[in-house]
Amino acid sequence: MWLAFAFLSAALLGCYDVFKKRSLNGNAVIPVLFLNTLFCSLIFLPFVFLSATGAIPTAHLLHSDFGGWEVQKFIVLKSCIVLGSWLCGYFGMKHLPLTLVGPINATRPIMVLLGAMFVFGEQLNLYQWIGVTLAVVSFFLLSRSGKKEGIDFKHNRWVAMIVAAAILGAISGLYDKYLMAPPENGGVGLQPMTVQSYYNFYQLLMMSAMVLCLWYPTRHRTTPFRWRWSVIWISVFLSMADFAYFYALSMDGAMVSIVSMVRRGSVVVSFLLGAYLFHEKNLRSKAVDLLLVLLGLLFLYLGSQ
Repeated sequence: MWLAFAFLSAALLGCYDVFKKRSLNGNAVIPVLFLNTLFCSLIFLPFVFLSATGAIPTAHLLHSDFGGWEVQKFIVLKSCIVLGSWLCGYFGMKHLPLTLVGPINATRPIMVLLGAMFVFGEQLNLYQWIGVTLAVVSFFLLSRSGKKEGIDFKHNRWVAMIVAAAILGAISGLYDKYLMAPPENGGVGLQPMTVQSYYNFYQLLMMSAMVLCLWYPTRHRTTPFRWRWSVIWISVFLSMADFAYFYALSMDGAMVSIVSMVRRGSVVVSFLLGAYLFHEKNLRSKAVDLLLVLLGLLFLYLGSQ
């Protein structure tokens, strides 16, 4: 059953990317991201309230504990990292094809692996090095696919932003490992729901300031904001994908390595829907690039066994 929820999380995450692309096309980025943080905060607010009143027991998967400043200071840093990743990712996705963005984002687990090697001193085995090599080759091939559409990876600011988003996402993944590891193993010992609930609230505060101070005064000189119902679905599908992910991990017998690898398979969903809905080009060469990324992820999984 946990494997079914892992696949469900991947499918929902792929749909999240599609709604994000639909919302950003020809639209102002900062208001869209602000609304995403607002709706995500509203989704998680009931769990925070029910946890505070004791309606959700402390040991429950959905329990969110405030924990005071000793806990919140770690979550504030987490929210800054994630918001930086989202800002870069949203701006990049607005200007680039989804079939190009998806495979780049799918290399995040490989970046996390390399980061773990440098930060935590973890050693890579042969399978994992093969996975890293395939990721590097796939990125090179993606740059060739991009050139066919006039996108030069070396000089394109939006590609740089997608890469920056992926790197910050990988840093966030490494930080999650520290936040959720038990204190006896050198971590903070936070529950996933606590982190997820409160970092959304902090992001909402930061995005509110950004809208008021940066976007609103210059809104007539930049891309106008257009309301689209797809904006709501960004938050809904992201939240459902995370719920399915954490629920899968909570089930007896669940294997973290398999759940994480299956979740990264969301790129297949976003690739297929992006090709169908947005009529993107050079799909054959991009499909080969995507296949190499997926092979790289498979070798990462084999190396973790």
